[in-house]
Amino acid sequence: MGIYLTGLLWVAGAAVVAAVMAYLIRKYGELEGRSANNEAAGQVFTIVGGLHAVLVAFVLIALFDAVNQASDASYREADGLVAATWASDALSPEVGDQVRGLARQYARTVIDDEWPGMAAGTSFTSSGWAQLDQLRKVVSDTPANDDWQIDRKTEAANQLWQVYQARQERLEAAGGGVTSVMWFVLIAGSVLAVCLPLLFGGPRIRTHVLIVATLAATITLLLYATYQLQNPFGGGAGVQPDAFQAAVERFG
Repeated sequence: MGIYLTGLLWVAGAAVVAAVMAYLIRKYGELEGRSANNEAAGQVFTIVGGLHAVLVAFVLIALFDAVNQASDASYREADGLVAATWASDALSPEVGDQVRGLARQYARTVIDDEWPGMAAGTSFTSSGWAQLDQLRKVVSDTPANDDWQIDRKTEAANQLWQVYQARQERLEAAGGGVTSVMWFVLIAGSVLAVCLPLLFGGPRIRTHVLIVATLAATITLLLYATYQLQNPFGGGAGVQPDAFQAAVERFG
């Protein structure tokens, strides 16, 4: 089932449940004094709904930023890997070939071993750290005979340090997401925000049902977006290893 169809079913289901609850309460609940509750219930709803809206907006903005940062980190990591191989080519043909081969292996490890685990949000084992350390060791052990080679060796080492930093950011992004405590707050706040309008009264039951159903659908849509964006490498965000695929092609 596609992500859009699943989201539509969740939103429609929440709207139907809220509409049925609103209808039953208006149809069979106590009618006396209900209209008088509008002012008091409206003030409470303004506070609860406002706080909940701020919280949801804060979470969504943070998740959007995390997705962008994860994508940028993957490109910095792959670009640093390519730049390190280019700098290593100036040291010697043998070192350049060795670094290029190790860089290709590292990129394939990220694509084949690490990315599926990050997308699924599960733990995984990878030889990526060992391969990166081997790359560093090859560069550091290579002798430099003149100023140009010293400059290229320093550049290769700096680029590998950038790869290390970007890799760390990528793995941290894969292990992040919305905590269970935050999910509890988001869901509880959503329930309160939908239930408070059930206390309102008015002359037209259809209008009241439509308002409650619309509110429930909107809140469910935002929660579904939060769920899809909590893992930058899976769900609706789905950052792909395009940068590493391009790096493999550059390595030849």
